Order: sequence, then structure tokens, then C-alpha cells
Amino acid sequence: MLKLFRSKIYLAILLMVSVLAMGVLGYRFLSNLSWIDAFYMTIITVTTVGFSEVGPMDTQEKVFTVILIILSVFIFAFALSVITEYILSRNSLQLLKKKKVKNMISNLSNHVIVCGFGRNGMQSAKRLTAYKKPFVVIERDKEIIEKHEDEVLFVEGDANEDEVLREAGVDSAQYLIVALPDDAANLFVVLSARQLNKELFIISRASLVTSQKKLQLAGANKVIMPDKIGGDHMASLVVMPDLITFMDKLSTEGEHTTNLEEVAIENFEGQANCSSIRDLDLRNKTGCTIIGYIEPNGNYIINPEADTKLEPQSKVIVLGRPEQIHKLNEMFNIG
Repeated sequence: MLKLFRSKIYLAILLMVSVLAMGVLGYRFLSNLSWIDAFYMTIITVTTVGFSEVGPMDTQEKVFTVILIILSVFIFAFALSVITEYILSRNSLQLLKKKKVKNMISNLSNHVIVCGFGRNGMQSAKRLTAYKKPFVVIERDKEIIEKHEDEVLFVEGDANEDEVLREAGVDSAQYLIVALPDDAANLFVVLSARQLNKELFIISRASLVTSQKKLQLAGANKVIMPDKIGGDHMASLVVMPDLITFMDKLSTEGEHTTNLEEVAIENFEGQANCSSIRDLDLRNKTGCTIIGYIEPNGNYIINPEADTKLEPQSKVIVLGRPEQIHKLNEMFNIG
């Protein structure tokens, strides 16, 4: 629809330029006026301001002036109507778009809310998109929203405000990623979100070591320090470059390129013997190897024994090539 309006605007501009050019050329050659005088006569004629003419006009010039006035009235009226329609329609489209986004968000459940669309927030959104995990971004910068609104669901506003969090669906959300650049702002968001949803899993960014404990006390389940992680990673590339490069190769970019998968034991029930890792026998069935086991209480076991008993509400971490992970997901209908 906007393309149609743009084409109408271009047509209106072309017609206005054409009538101006027609007036200047007409007065220049019919009345033998200078270019400046011809332009002056054209402007006072098409705008109908009533200023005096440059000189007396004969019958031919008067007829030309009448025709120019009639054409200019219709063309400028058309241009004004197109511009007015464009402005009103643009506002209507914006309202419709906001209503559509609001309806889409209201239909979400167990989704992720990302607060802030800076470097960390944008990377989080990219990863969530790769895994087809529904998410909403809270951002107050209109320029950022307009730039990415075709790719991401946005809620415009300050994440510190309860109403903005509610608009993003905090009551039905499963995760909250707080990626604002200021630790104090992150702290307020965590406090507000925890009061609104006690079951929410909150992951917060922190810049200072002293902020980590405060964010956890405020209700954050996990606190991530991007600068610390980046520094550790660079130093590790010096100490053990091959190992870190190998770890980087364990891509988790998306469902078709991942080498690692986290699977709940409940996904295997009814389709495989879930008594122990040995009974599960994922290596022979899919080619994937279980490299980790997460107990119901959250305790992590790295490289668990084959006889490790599998309990309800536990999870296994499997490693495999993308095609092996795909086979695993298909065999056990893992979404």
C-alpha cells in the first residue's frame, strides 16, 4: 500500500514540475519575458496570490494564463489530497501494525523477553531466531525499532516499567534476558520482573563484578559478564588454542547446524528403555554420544558412566554431527 502511495506522490510531483515548466516556457516565448520574469509570472499565477503582472498582456497571453490557472488548481489540489491521504494512511498503518503486534504477543506463552536490543540483545535475538524460540524485545529507541521491526516483535518503552513488561507478556513468559548496558537499570528490571512473575527464569547481563551478587539477590537466576567471558576466551586461545578452536566448532547456531542437544528424559519415555544411559543406547541408534547428565536437583555430571540411572525430570546432553542430531530429533520426535 505504501508503494502505491509513493507512486501517487511521484506522479503529483511530476505534474507540479510539469505545470511550472509549462508556465515558465509559455511566458518566456509568448510574452518574450526574461527567465526571471517568466518564473515570477508562473509562480504568482499558479499560487493565485494576486500580485501585479510584469506588464500588459494581449489576448493570447490571457488565454494561456487562464489555462495555466485551471491546470495548476487541479494539479495542486490532487497533490494536496495525495499527501494528506499518505499521511493519514501511514498513521493508520502504524496503528494497525501496533495492534497486530499486540495481538501476536498476547497469543504467546512460554516465550522469551529480551530487554534491550544492543550488541548482547541483538545476538540473543539472533540465536533465539535460529532455534525458532518465540521472543519479544523491549526497546525504547524508535530508530532501532523502525530498522528491525520487520524481523523482530518489539514493545516500545522502558523495561523498568511494569506496564511495559506486562505488555511484553511477562505473566506468561518462561525466560527473561536483561541485556541493558547499565547494571543499575538491569537491577531494576530484574526486581520488577521477579515481582510480576515468581516462576520466571531471569538471565541478566552485568558489567561489574560487584553487580553480580546484587543481581542474584534481586532475583536473577543467572548473571553473565560478557567482558569476562570474552577475556577468558581470548586468553584460552593463547594457552590451549586447539582445544578452544575445537570447542568453537561445536556450533549451536541453529537446528540444522548444531552439534549439541539438551534432551529431557521424558522425551524418551515410551520409545526407549530409560533405566540407564546404557539401556538408552543412543550411540548405536543415532550415532550421538551422551557427554553430560543433569540430575533433577540441577547437579551436572560430566561424561557420566554407562550405568548411570536416569531419573524423572532429568536431562542428558548429547554430542553429534548435525545429521546425527537431526536423526535423534526425528527418531524421538523432539521439537
